[in-house]
Amino acid sequence: MRSVFVDTNIIIDILGQRINFYEESQDFFTYAIDNKVELFVSTLSFANTHYILSQQMKLTKVRNTLSKFKTLVSVGTFDDKILELSLGDEFKDFEDGIQYFIALENSCEAIVTRNKKDFKNSQIPVLSPKEYLSIVR
Repeated sequence: MRSVFVDTNIIIDILGQRINFYEESQDFFTYAIDNKVELFVSTLSFANTHYILSQQMKLTKVRNTLSKFKTLVSVGTFDDKILELSLGDEFKDFEDGIQYFIALENSCEAIVTRNKKDFKNSQIPVLSPKEYLSIVR
């Protein structure tokens, strides 16, 4: 898999160093970067991650962290097309629908998330970081 969409929970796991999730997410990001896998995230993920991290750390640190993170990923935009697709779909969680359609729009070969059940009708593989690594290694 050469292009992978990274769900917001994985981004927050690594940038917020969430206990119980950080190590697995770090392994995933390290592998992807070392092996030149293109990682896609959404503009919405940046907004949500900024909000969550700003509850835990100072605003300047959050912005610096996100600026550095941005150099490692490609960003899929949340535009009118994605909005229309998400509004017309049956995702229970609207945000997951947005993420899913951004992944499809950017021809991602998989979605990496901890919430696989949220993408149960996905047309592309939905994997945890650990599952992704077990496939590609």
